[in-house]
Amino acid sequence: MAREVNYSMNNYLVERIDAEIEKRSLLKHPFYQMWSEGRLEIDHLKGYSKEYFQLVKAVPAFVQNIASANTNPSSRPDIESNLKEEQEHIEPWIRFGNAMGVPTADLADYQGAAKTNEAVAAIMRLSSSSFEEAVAAMYAFEAELPKISRSKIDGLKKFYDMHSKDATNYFEIHEEADVRHAQVWREILKSLPEEKQESAFRAAVESLRAQNLLLDSVQEKYVGVGC
Repeated sequence: MAREVNYSMNNYLVERIDAEIEKRSLLKHPFYQMWSEGRLEIDHLKGYSKEYFQLVKAVPAFVQNIASANTNPSSRPDIESNLKEEQEHIEPWIRFGNAMGVPTADLADYQGAAKTNEAVAAIMRLSSSSFEEAVAAMYAFEAELPKISRSKIDGLKKFYDMHSKDATNYFEIHEEADVRHAQVWREILKSLPEEKQESAFRAAVESLRAQNLLLDSVQEKYVGVGC
């Protein structure tokens, strides 16, 4: 009976995080809403490609921190597989930026706006915290990405006539890969002991706040607060 109760409570942790993901969904952010409605300009997407690249190139370090903190041999192969894929995702983002008209050198040289860097640093801190906090932060980052990626692909094709592989491949990859990645983190969260669940939940919320802060940064710098 005790095992059944514990399993139920662990499912409840994931359900709580999922509810926060829905509440703080990036698809509700004005910038992504404008994308889905075709109200952004190409210059806005160029700026986005530069700001979001600050996060894209940091994600492998997030996962490396999780891998380093992991003490469960059974989880190691899945985490290392996630890490390898994240390292491979940087190049498709560069090609996306190129398709938007941003040269590779501009992406590489750009240092990020203040709020962008604050957001990335916040997730980096979470990934460097306890194992459960790092996993929860990554789950909160990746769980909605398949749905977000589909929305981005649809918007690029419908409103911006962006049909090339370079323009859409990053999002096509994440539409599939992050289903698997999120499942890895979900299963770890389900296995957490009760005393670690609250800290994991708080980390997930902080991760979502940071992700929204990054979009705030893009909106404010390239589109305008009132748009």
